[in-house]
Amino acid sequence: MTTPTASPAPRLLPRLILLAAAALLALAAWWAVSAWQDWQRGYDPETVVAASLQGLQEQNVLVPFTARYVAVVTSTQSRMGLSAKKTMIMPGTVRYELDLGKLKQSDLDWDATTNALTVTLPALRLAGPEIDIDAISEYRDGEILLTLTDAERTLDAANRKRAQEELIAQAKGATPMRLAQGAARTAVEQSFAMPLKAAGIDAKVTARFADAPAG
Repeated sequence: MTTPTASPAPRLLPRLILLAAAALLALAAWWAVSAWQDWQRGYDPETVVAASLQGLQEQNVLVPFTARYVAVVTSTQSRMGLSAKKTMIMPGTVRYELDLGKLKQSDLDWDATTNALTVTLPALRLAGPEIDIDAISEYRDGEILLTLTDAERTLDAANRKRAQEELIAQAKGATPMRLAQGAARTAVEQSFAMPLKAAGIDAKVTARFADAPAG
């Protein structure tokens, strides 16, 4: 009588299952490592900074500061032995604008050793003045000359021109420019620092103007 021999297939099956499980585990581990590396690259500081820069460029113009000024100017004219004088009090608002479209990648300096970002800003530009027509006041003297000639029209034109120039001159003063630049630096620093912080990156962001001394 011949004794039947057991087939090797049942003994190989558990081994094949183990090998398949090990292969799947290795594949899962590789996928996890790859995904983690992709995640890490996604939160690379320079990637976050580049995205922040793009967002600012799309915003185009930042108005970090506005101020209201009042110009007081006087013009005089003499003709035919007569004189006339007009004084104008003109209030106006000036906007301090930062052209974000001028920001370039080369204006950003990322120091990986200290986790510090330095942003070099273009100079502020002044927009305006926007004149508050309803609040303009005028005082006049020399009625005879103003009535008989075109002196009033001439004096008004001179006063308007001088008043607008005076408003811009006040806006360029040291104190308002310092305040406007400070507001612009703070706004830009926050625009870069907040996304970095959200990405879990502890970084120091410093904004400076191109014409300002380093440090």
